Amino acid sequence: MTDSLLLGFPEYNDQAQRLAEAAGMEYACIDIHRFPDGESKLTLPPKLPCNVVLCRSLDHPNAKLVELVLAAGGARALGAEQLTLVAPYLAYMRQDKAFHPGEVVSQQVIGRCLAQYLDGLLTVDAHLHRVSRLDQAVPVAHAVNLNATEPMAAFLRKQFDNPFLLGPDGESVQWVSDIARHDGWDYAVATKDRLGDREVVIHMPEADFRGRDVVLVDDVASTGRTLLGAARQLQQQQPASISVLVTHALFVGDSEEQLRAAGVKHIWSCDSVPHSTNAVHLDTLLARHL
Repeated sequence: MTDSLLLGFPEYNDQAQRLAEAAGMEYACIDIHRFPDGESKLTLPPKLPCNVVLCRSLDHPNAKLVELVLAAGGARALGAEQLTLVAPYLAYMRQDKAFHPGEVVSQQVIGRCLAQYLDGLLTVDAHLHRVSRLDQAVPVAHAVNLNATEPMAAFLRKQFDNPFLLGPDGESVQWVSDIARHDGWDYAVATKDRLGDREVVIHMPEADFRGRDVVLVDDVASTGRTLLGAARQLQQQQPASISVLVTHALFVGDSEEQLRAAGVKHIWSCDSVPHSTNAVHLDTLLARHL
């Protein structure tokens, strides 16, 4: 891409560099100095082209969002006319309504904040439920929400001949069905009753998992309790193996250890969030739409 530059952030440098290479763009990493009081000083290249892409995944979002706003404002001052954010994981999408009186609808607040600084947004498997389009959450001129199912299917094809895909709850059906569609694999979807942030009850579907390589598929693993409940139920049906494949690996606390203790053999994720389980690169997918 001529007259363009992709700017990455230190904690997401490797992924951003791969994206720049795949998109044929020049690359630079923003320098960040954090003062003892928690403030950040950002240093960008002193002269920027008209088309600038910022690449940062927004897990652990609070400090990152402030630095992202600083980078966007600085990029405008240094010559950027078209400013696009590639945020493979987009935070604050879950709270899309006030479930109780007085609750702040953070999706709307953060979305409008980002839209003040950006012309475009590219993300992957955003957590959208009560809105159908990304631009309803982040009202920018160009808002694209990609699915990671194609690279996830390609990855699973190298691991198993004929896996059985299982979605741990109703929200996962879109990812499970689309991955299964690529190769005609069997799939099923469980249902879930959520009793709290860390307590869920899983109801398994009518399916024969005995002797099968079962892959639990979901968009995001946060506490991992939904995946954990499904894995424990699966063990009773004597599958050949249990694996987990998610787009966004947050895995807070000891969730990864709990999954392995429940008999999960493999835990894989896309590199939307840097994590030891990263196995699926998204740079080709992102570059194609950038």
